[in-house]
Amino acid sequence: MNKAKAIENQNELFGHPVGLYILFFTELWERFSYYGMRALFTLFLVAETTADNPGFGWTNQEALELYGWYTMLVYVSSIPGGWVADKLLGQKKTVLLGGILLCIGHSVLAFDSEMTFYIGCLFIILGVGGLKPNISSMVGGLYKQGDERRDLGFYIFYMGINIGGFLAPIACGFLAQKYGWHWGFGLAAIGMFLGQVVYMWGQKHLKHVGNLISRKNEADKAILDKPLTSIEKDRVKVLLLSFLLIILFWAAFEQAGGLMNLYAQQKTDRTILGFTVPASWFQSINSFFIITLATVVGSFWFKWKKKGKEASSIFKMAMGIIIMAVGFGFMSMASVQYEETGSSAMYWLVLAYLFHTIGELCASPVSLSFITKLAPLKYASIIMGMYWAATGLGNKVAGLIGESAQSLGEFEVFTGIAVVWTLIGLIVILLLKPLKRLTHGAEDATMEEGIPKETTVE
Repeated sequence: MNKAKAIENQNELFGHPVGLYILFFTELWERFSYYGMRALFTLFLVAETTADNPGFGWTNQEALELYGWYTMLVYVSSIPGGWVADKLLGQKKTVLLGGILLCIGHSVLAFDSEMTFYIGCLFIILGVGGLKPNISSMVGGLYKQGDERRDLGFYIFYMGINIGGFLAPIACGFLAQKYGWHWGFGLAAIGMFLGQVVYMWGQKHLKHVGNLISRKNEADKAILDKPLTSIEKDRVKVLLLSFLLIILFWAAFEQAGGLMNLYAQQKTDRTILGFTVPASWFQSINSFFIITLATVVGSFWFKWKKKGKEASSIFKMAMGIIIMAVGFGFMSMASVQYEETGSSAMYWLVLAYLFHTIGELCASPVSLSFITKLAPLKYASIIMGMYWAATGLGNKVAGLIGESAQSLGEFEVFTGIAVVWTLIGLIVILLLKPLKRLTHGAEDATMEEGIPKETTVE
C-alpha cells in the first residue's frame, strides 16, 4: 500500500489520525522532562553551596551564560538529528533513539554531583536533537497535502507540549524545593520514561509515517534524484527568511527561563496569604495560558480567515512578535515598581506571560505547520532541524540579552525588547506581499502534491 492510500485508510479519533494522539502523548512527556529540568536549571546553579538546598553557588551572569549555551545546543543538535533521519534511520527510528538518550540524560541528572550534571546535559542535548525535529515532521506526515486539518492537528500537538510544560515546573519545582534539586530532576526522568513507553506502544498507528526514504524503493528514488524546482527553491528561500523571525521571537521569549526566572526569584514579592510561591512555578503560567487560550486563538484566526482577511502564516508570526513584545512593557513597569519600592508585584509577571503566550500561539504552532507545507520532501527532516536550530540560536541570543541586563539593568533590557521587537513585526507586515509570492500558494487548499493547480513546474 502506498503512502497516500495508507493516509486515507488510517484510523481516526475525534476527526484526526490516531497516530496524532500517540505523538501528542509522547511529546507531552518529553516536554514534561525538558521543562521540569529547565524550570530548575538557573535556580539550581545560583543556589548557595551552603544553603539548606545547595546548588553550585554561581553568579546570575554565570548561570545565564550556561543557560544560553545549553538551550542553544539542545535545539541546534536538531540539524544532525534531521540529517540522521533523512540519510540513515528515518524519522520514526530517530525519534526512538532520541527518546532513549533523553531517558539516560534525565536519569543521570538525578545523581548529585557536578560531573553527572554535565553528562546529563550532554545526553539531553543529543536526545532532543534526535526527537524534536522528527516528531514534528511526523505530525505533518499524517495529513495529505492541502488537508485543512493540518493546522488544527499542530494546535492539538502543541497542546500536548504545553500540558507537559504546565505540569512539570509545579511538580518538579515542588520536589526540588521540599526534598532537594535532584529529586526534581529525577521526576523529570520518570516523565521521559513514560513518553518512551507511549511511543513504543503506539508504533502500530505510525507504520506509514516517518520511514526512511531509500533508493531501494523506486518511488523514493525518484524523489531523491529529482532536482528542486524553481517553486521549491523559492519556498526554501521564504523558509530561511522565516527562520530569522524564529530566532528573534525566541531571543525575546526565552527570557522566561533565564532573566525572568531569576527576576521572579530575587525581585518579586511572591507571598500570598503567608505562602511563598516558588519561583519555578511561574514557568507554568505560559503553559496554563496556552491550554486555556489555544482554542480561543485558533478559533479567532479561523473566523478571521473566513471573513477574507489576512491570515497567512507569515502574518501570524509577525503579529505574534508584536503581541509578545507588548508583554515586555509590563516587565518594564515591574522594574519601575522595584526601583521605587524594593519589590515588584506578581501580577506584572502574570500579565507579561499572558501576552507572551498569545504571541506564541500566533507564531509557533503555525510555523511548524508552515514548514511541513513548504519544505521539499527529501529535505523535510533537515529543514525541520534547521527550524529547531533557529530556535536554539534564539535561546543563545536570549542568554546574551539576559547577561547584558546585569550591566545595563532590567528596565533598559525589557523596554528595549518591547520597542525593537514591535518595530521588527511591523516591518515584516510591510514586506508581506513579496514574501507571500515566494510561497507560490503553498497554504492554499487547492493544492496537488504541494504544487498549485494553476501553476506549471519549470
